[in-house]
Amino acid sequence: MTLTQSLKAGLISVLIAGTATQVSQAQVPGVTADTIKIGSFGALTGPGYLYGKLPMNGIEVVFDEVNATGGINGRKLVLVREDDRCDPAAAIGAVKKLISEDKVFAIIGGGCSNATFAARASLDEAKIPMIVMASVHDGITTPLSPTIFSVALTSTLESQAQLEYAISQGAKRIAVISMRDAWGRARYQPLMEAFQKKGIKPVLDEEMSPDANDATAQVLRLKAANADAVLIVLYPKPAAIFLRDAQKLGFKPLAVGQTGIADPAAFEDQVGSPGATAQFRTISMVRYTPEDPAVDKWRKAIESKFSGDRLSVFNLFGIGAAQVMVEALKRAGPDLTREKLVAALNGLTDFKTDVYGAGITCTVTDHRCNKAPTWIAKEPGKPVRVLGVTKVE
Repeated sequence: MTLTQSLKAGLISVLIAGTATQVSQAQVPGVTADTIKIGSFGALTGPGYLYGKLPMNGIEVVFDEVNATGGINGRKLVLVREDDRCDPAAAIGAVKKLISEDKVFAIIGGGCSNATFAARASLDEAKIPMIVMASVHDGITTPLSPTIFSVALTSTLESQAQLEYAISQGAKRIAVISMRDAWGRARYQPLMEAFQKKGIKPVLDEEMSPDANDATAQVLRLKAANADAVLIVLYPKPAAIFLRDAQKLGFKPLAVGQTGIADPAAFEDQVGSPGATAQFRTISMVRYTPEDPAVDKWRKAIESKFSGDRLSVFNLFGIGAAQVMVEALKRAGPDLTREKLVAALNGLTDFKTDVYGAGITCTVTDHRCNKAPTWIAKEPGKPVRVLGVTKVE
C-alpha cells in the first residue's frame, strides 16, 4: 500500500468512526454533542405550584451554575417543563409528552404525590431515568422501579421518623391522631407497623376528619390518657384545630407532625392561638430554612433569575434534586446513555448536597435515597429553626 493509499485509508477510518459516534449519539434521546435535555413535570399553575413550579426554579438555577462553567463533559443542560396541575390524568399526559414529543434524556419531577404515582406506569414503560423531587407517595418507589429514584422523603420514612423522634425526646406515653382518607392511611399504616416493630402500643389512637371544625372530644380523651407525645397525621387545617383546642383545654404534649405541615410559621398563623404551637415539631426534607446564611448563594440566584421571587423551601427541593442529577451525569461519563445514568445513580453513596439533612445513598435494591428527615420548629415570636436530623434505616 502506498503512502497516499495509507493516508486515504486512515482518513476513511476516522470518518467512519466519527460517523458511528454521531449515529450512536443521535440514538440517545435528548443528547446531542452540545446539550442534554432534562424534563420536569409538576404543577406550574394552581395552588400546587409550590410543589412544581418552585422546585423547577431551583433546578434551573443549578443548571445555570453548571452551564456557566462549561456544562457536563462539554454539554449544556436544558430544562423542559410540563404542567400537570396536580392532576393524575394530566401527569400521565405530561410524562408522555416529555418522552415522546420533547424527547428528553431523563426527568427530575414529581410534585403532587397522587399525580406522580399515576404517572409511574408510563415512566416504567419508557425505562427513562427519573429523580423524584417532592412527591412522598410510597408507591412511586415501592415496589422497586429500576429507573425511578427519589430524593424526597417517603410516607413510610416520615412515619418511622415521627416515632423515633418522640422516643428520642423521652416520650413514654405516645398517642396518635390521624385522618383515615387515602393520604392518611398511607402514613397511618406504616406508623402502626413502626410501633409494632418497637414492641410498643400507642396509649390512644384517635381519628379526625379532614374537614373537622372541633377536636374537643379527641383532646379530652388524649388528656385523660396522659399522653406526653402525640404523633399528628393530619392536614394543616384539622391539625390547627387540634392544637387550638388542646391549648384551650390545657393539654400541652409534644406534638410531632410530618411534611404535610412543612411551614411552621404559616401553621402558627393558622392555629391562631398564642403559644399553642410551642411544643409542635415537624419534618422538613431539607436541613435549612430559606433565611439561613448557608443558602445565601441560592437565595441570590433565585432572586436574580426570577424577578420578584424569594427563596423558599420548595426551591431547595429542586436544588437538591438537580445536584444529585448533575453528579450522576458526571459519573456516567461523556459517552452518555440512560443505562449509564441509572448505574451512576445506583452507585451514589453518602453524596453531599447543599440542602439535604444527610448524604444521598441509592442502591440497586432501594431507590429511596434520602433517609434523613430534618426537624424544624417555631417558638412563638421567633423564627423557624432547625433542631436536628433523624436518620431512618
